[in-house]
Amino acid sequence: MWVFGYGSLIWKAGFNYDQRLVGFIKDYRRVFYQGSTDHRGTVDYPGRTVTLEPAEGEVCWGAAYKVSKKEDQEVALTYLEVREKQYDQKAYLDFFTEPTATSPAVSGIMVYIASPDKKLNRNYLGPASLEDIAKQIVHAEGPSGPNRDYLFQLEKALLQIGCIDKHVMDLANEVRGILSQGELTAS
Repeated sequence: MWVFGYGSLIWKAGFNYDQRLVGFIKDYRRVFYQGSTDHRGTVDYPGRTVTLEPAEGEVCWGAAYKVSKKEDQEVALTYLEVREKQYDQKAYLDFFTEPTATSPAVSGIMVYIASPDKKLNRNYLGPASLEDIAKQIVHAEGPSGPNRDYLFQLEKALLQIGCIDKHVMDLANEVRGILSQGELTAS
């Protein structure tokens, strides 16, 4: 069993695995369009976490985890079904490790996706301006901590694997700007 992580799974798998590969999936991009009412926000004030949206010609970098033992697979799936419960779809995609590769390193890698269908995914927030998303992230906090920590940890994890994700970097810089303005206002 292979699982692809493009958000917090990059830095915190939370299950036993035999192998971790850095790489990407094709024709998707990472976006902060999913509401989080269970980890990085609340029902009254949802945080924002990443999901994938189809984007022809784009790639989304992340980490792939191979889970071999049947017992580890069962534990990992049970864990992921709880952790990723607000993501209403699973896709099985091709995973690549080399930008020039014509064949995937892994076929049929499992990916959790939060769909934009509000009937199936009541926590989908969708697109908004960079400023509005940043303000929401600055103020949201849930049982797993402040939403901004998720954003900054994702930014750091992506940089550590050599990925510059413009959406994540722009959003992190916008959040830092809001936070520094708040510090100036408070003093």
